[in-house]
Amino acid sequence: MKKILSVLILFFAYTTSTFAEDAAIINAEVNVAVQKFYKNVMGGEEFLGKCKGYLVFPSIYKAGFFVGGEYGEGVLRYDNANQGYYSLKSGSFGWQFGLQKRSMLIAFVSQRALNSFLKSSGWTVGVDGGINVAIWGASKDLSTVSFEKDAVAFVFDEQGLMASVAVEGSQIAPLAK
Repeated sequence: MKKILSVLILFFAYTTSTFAEDAAIINAEVNVAVQKFYKNVMGGEEFLGKCKGYLVFPSIYKAGFFVGGEYGEGVLRYDNANQGYYSLKSGSFGWQFGLQKRSMLIAFVSQRALNSFLKSSGWTVGVDGGINVAIWGASKDLSTVSFEKDAVAFVFDEQGLMASVAVEGSQIAPLAK
């Protein structure tokens, strides 16, 4: 068990350099993820058109065996352009086992939320700012929903299996690209 723990800690300690993608690759993957969002979330295109900006992580990889972690890279878009690159990473402990890939889009509904994110050096999800998290069903129309928070995170395109009862907090931080 101690060897497995050591290997997992080393693996996730080096994720930034190991999985770092080229900006052109991230941009292409983000474009695909946004199209999947539009296709799978009724009213998604109209909703994003009203938002002040959004942060897209096209591929977040999560793995765990008692100790786990996740990592993904994405792009912040506002004013109809890419404005910066970010990483999302977390570590977790507890009962967990499996591998999973998913996409996440964080929409900044208000200018206040976008400004708060831009002024920070990153966020810890669940600590900094309030974010509603939605796993969206295809039959719901997003344009008919009002949200209580200034930022809304959508998880979609999940693949793999991850069974867990774990404590975790995801950190979002700027990347130099």
